[in-house]
Amino acid sequence: MAISGVLGLFSGRPQHPIGADGRMALSDHFRELRARLLRSVLVLVVAFCIALFFYDQLLELILVPYNKAVDQLDPETRSEAVLNGVAAGLLLQLKLCGVAALVASSPYWLYQIWAFIVPGLHPSEKKWTRIFAAVAGPLFIVGVAVGYYVLPKGIAVLIGFTPVDVTNLVEFTEFFSFISRMLLVFGISFEIPLFVIMLNLAGVVKGKQIARYRPWIIFGTFVFAAVATPSTDPFSMLFLAIPMLVLFLVAEVIARSVDKARGRDAGSTDQWSDDEVSPL
Repeated sequence: MAISGVLGLFSGRPQHPIGADGRMALSDHFRELRARLLRSVLVLVVAFCIALFFYDQLLELILVPYNKAVDQLDPETRSEAVLNGVAAGLLLQLKLCGVAALVASSPYWLYQIWAFIVPGLHPSEKKWTRIFAAVAGPLFIVGVAVGYYVLPKGIAVLIGFTPVDVTNLVEFTEFFSFISRMLLVFGISFEIPLFVIMLNLAGVVKGKQIARYRPWIIFGTFVFAAVATPSTDPFSMLFLAIPMLVLFLVAEVIARSVDKARGRDAGSTDQWSDDEVSPL
């Protein structure tokens, strides 16, 4: 019984029955959520244990942006990475492996998020949901990669404010926290247009609505990029804002195509009748 329960836990099927009307009891929703959270946590723990064996390589990977930033500095500007505290090395190792596990397992836990939503959608919409669930993980990793690419320039700009004849001692634990926020912000930001497409598939947002508010979306994207990036340099902001805008435009095109295929014209109210199950 225990073995079958574990196998059922890691199967891709919902763990609780769905009624003929496409609905699931509220208690079953909570049990389904608990099961998918447990799967994600278990995969995250396994990824964390594997990351511990590659700690040296991960540490070298994190040091690359800092070393490149130091090479870009003025020769008179001095900077040195240090660890402060007896347990600083252990905390750094745990944090580094934890972030690496979070990024590496992102395709799986992002899929679990979508898989939890799938039972509430119409059969025709489940096909699209699985497609975008497969895109979500790689898109998150691409966002992290873009953030990693712009890190050296952002770090160099910040360290460049160090006065002459003063050595900038970079506390490496805080430095890694800065890098982690930077990478996660980029990864999550690349998922926002995907959420827009999902809302369109669920009938909440129309392609014409996205087009109507396009100027505000452009303005809001640059404001979000300026606030979200931990560094204050314009290069990091542009490297975050421009790909997000491109993804928003792609989301608008896809949303318009979906609306056209479903016949959501300008005169459509896009409302659900009282006896029809909402896709939400």
